[in-house]
Amino acid sequence: MAGKAKNIEQEIAELRQKINQHDYSYYVLNSPTVADVEYDALMRRLKDLETEQPELITPDSPTQRVSGQPSEGFEEYFHKRPMMSLDNSYSVEDLRDWARRCEKLAEGRSFDFVAELKIDGLSLSLIYENGLLARGVTRGDGTRGEVVTANAKTIRSVPLRIETDRTEEIEVRGEVYLPHEAFERVNRERAEQELPTFANPRNAASGAMRQLDPQAVADRHLDIFCYQLLFNGEPAFATHLESLDWMVARGLKVNQHRKLCRDIEEVIEYCNEWDTKRDGLNYETDGIVIKVNQVAIQDELGTTAKAPRWAIAYKFPARQASTQLMDVIYQVGRTGAVTPVAVLDPVQLAGTTVSRASLHNSEEMLRLGVKRGDFVFIEKSGEIIPQVVKVITERRTGNEIDFEFPTHCPVCQTSLIKPEGEAVTRCPNLQCAAKLRAGLLHFSARRAMRIEGLGEALVDQLTSPRTQRDKKGDAVLDETGSPIVLPPLVANVADLYLLAEKRDDLLALERMGGKSVDNLLAQIETSKEAGLARLIYGLGIRHVGERTAVILANQYGSMESLAAASAEELANVFEVGAVVAASIFDWFNQPGNQELIQRLKSAGVKMETAQAATESAPKVFEGKTFVITGTLPTMKRDDAKLFIEMRGGRVSGSVSKKTDFVLAGADPGSKLTKAEELGVKVIDEEEMLRLGQ
Repeated sequence: MAGKAKNIEQEIAELRQKINQHDYSYYVLNSPTVADVEYDALMRRLKDLETEQPELITPDSPTQRVSGQPSEGFEEYFHKRPMMSLDNSYSVEDLRDWARRCEKLAEGRSFDFVAELKIDGLSLSLIYENGLLARGVTRGDGTRGEVVTANAKTIRSVPLRIETDRTEEIEVRGEVYLPHEAFERVNRERAEQELPTFANPRNAASGAMRQLDPQAVADRHLDIFCYQLLFNGEPAFATHLESLDWMVARGLKVNQHRKLCRDIEEVIEYCNEWDTKRDGLNYETDGIVIKVNQVAIQDELGTTAKAPRWAIAYKFPARQASTQLMDVIYQVGRTGAVTPVAVLDPVQLAGTTVSRASLHNSEEMLRLGVKRGDFVFIEKSGEIIPQVVKVITERRTGNEIDFEFPTHCPVCQTSLIKPEGEAVTRCPNLQCAAKLRAGLLHFSARRAMRIEGLGEALVDQLTSPRTQRDKKGDAVLDETGSPIVLPPLVANVADLYLLAEKRDDLLALERMGGKSVDNLLAQIETSKEAGLARLIYGLGIRHVGERTAVILANQYGSMESLAAASAEELANVFEVGAVVAASIFDWFNQPGNQELIQRLKSAGVKMETAQAATESAPKVFEGKTFVITGTLPTMKRDDAKLFIEMRGGRVSGSVSKKTDFVLAGADPGSKLTKAEELGVKVIDEEEMLRLGQ
């Protein structure tokens, strides 16, 4: 028996080696080495042997790419290094300006560039521990994503194990995409099943990674190109090109159309070349990503709040299409802005079926001179929503009809206003149903209070008047025989926290069973702990984005302190300024908003930062710049960053001559080396806490 078991174990090992080699040849090299029938026979034999000896199944076996039951949700994961977006450029002059800025910041140090095709997909982080794929994580909001390991394993070009003698955590970042033939197959199958088809490959790929069932993901046949390598959250090698070569050598799929460019003029040649060649590819690319090759220079250049200074995305010139403008509809947003949207005869543009396009505002409509029935040019140029750019007046027949921008809100009929100096027309009604609807969706968004069960369909029901019904479900009539109409369940965001008392009303809504109601109520309850920064952002104060919300939370420490701040005081806060300060001050001085804050507080919504309010934090780090590297013994990086900022300090992402302190923990990486080279003071967590007293 022992000999038989030994033989089975050996055969399993040989089968896995053969299948992995065939997968690499087919999915990475695009050069199949075996017929499908032979490949299927190998896989079938491996499954049979593993069924016979289940104790021999390992996580990296080819049979484990699609396994287990569908997940009930995704676990959150904080990225060791933020997955930042890139700044965009739309002309060669933009590229030259960027290169000049890099040269200036590099202070005479020489460097070159690596140019890569910009894949139109979604970012994914692959984390390997001791060579074994431990988890796959989506980009999320850049700071934290969702663990989608089972879905990542379905991508055949993702190795389940990489050969390496490195013991630290290895992170490979890449762009998941859907090849053209897979996209066409998926849409064909969905059309046959009378399901809605996907507008473009990116939507299909993005939707797949959010599937809870790995088998559904596997059916899409996603692929990936890897573009970044990190060891313990830090750049792996001295140059970006070395990282790409290391990944290629270990069977990871890296786009072959990359190029080392000595200067920006070579980069521009590469961009122009691929603008004409991209249609021959089997995947969507909308531009070129250019990176400074030398990691030391990358560290010197650093990052802004949203993007690295050492990289940029060049977007290919816009592609236009012409179509007929059938009508204009007017949408009301959470700030009351009324936005005209062109309704178009559907047309294909850059791989997407377009039936709507932005007209921005009344002034833009007037400038374009659009009429109902006009033929127009639309384009996508770095914009998520296509826009109308020109009326084709030569095609007018005389039957076109002028548009008149509405004078009253299309939802609540309140007279619209157009503040002096602004191009946007607004509805001033604080009770406007459209503003309420948009405000609730913003408040519950993932980057705000994270009430994911609160989607558009449910918000529509919660904000609409209801017909009172008896226990049988029949409408209750008044003395005149008319149905009794009840007010909406939710009239502002504070009402969300009263829904637990209205469970029966929620159960009466469409598509709201007991489990759905309980999940929604649990998410609402959890949102109370979202934190001050997310709450400030979720309130939808005009001009206050995520970063400003974080700055305000760190500066004031509590909603009470923020609400009491004067406009002048707010204007002096780092990165706020007079316009944003005025907006914040005005918002908190509206009686309705003051009542809203009190109701949220009474409901138990957390209104203070984790640290004490700023009054109790001495400004001992005023004017000092810190860089954090490595794993701290007791604090998370976000907590250490908050500790520093609450005391007046600033946290940067890279070490330079202007850095005052490098806060180093375990496995610090290249930043510690850079600090030692520049003579920057290095401290540990204990010393930082002592200095911050």
